[in-house]
Amino acid sequence: MPRLDAKTGKSQLDLERYLPAIVTYLANKLSSGASVCYRKHFGVGVAEWRLLALLKVEQNITANRMSQVIGLDKAAVSRALQSLLERKAVTYQKDSNDGRSVLVTLTPEGVLLHDQILDVALQREALLLEDLEPEEINQLITLLQKIKKRITAVNAYEPSDNVHGSEDNSD
Repeated sequence: MPRLDAKTGKSQLDLERYLPAIVTYLANKLSSGASVCYRKHFGVGVAEWRLLALLKVEQNITANRMSQVIGLDKAAVSRALQSLLERKAVTYQKDSNDGRSVLVTLTPEGVLLHDQILDVALQREALLLEDLEPEEINQLITLLQKIKKRITAVNAYEPSDNVHGSEDNSD
């Protein structure tokens, strides 16, 4: 939401109320904190954790599918998968329906790693939500899911031509 700058009288962002800034701040802080914690205690970063969590829910999927579901670019998914492969947490196998595709599956070691991190992730989430009532948590999740559905439309937005610095100077 904009506010007026007291000195110039022009609009500027109120970063305490501008939702993209708030969401970005929360995501960055939560991701970096999780990455530090998970690397220290389990030897994996947050990208690897996201893949482990996804693979626990949806086995035998391609790296491309992982990119789509969790929103990481293909290079980040590839690096995280390589790290998990080196730890023997995942295996690769050819897709019997499409010989060009490779499917990724959790190994028993990967399941164990997932389960260990899951306990910590849920404890971190509980700490994050500690000041909220159960109804508020449900409402927050509902509102965030509604916002999530708007991402495609927001990312498709193209500003009109008159936005690019053509101010009306007819004082």
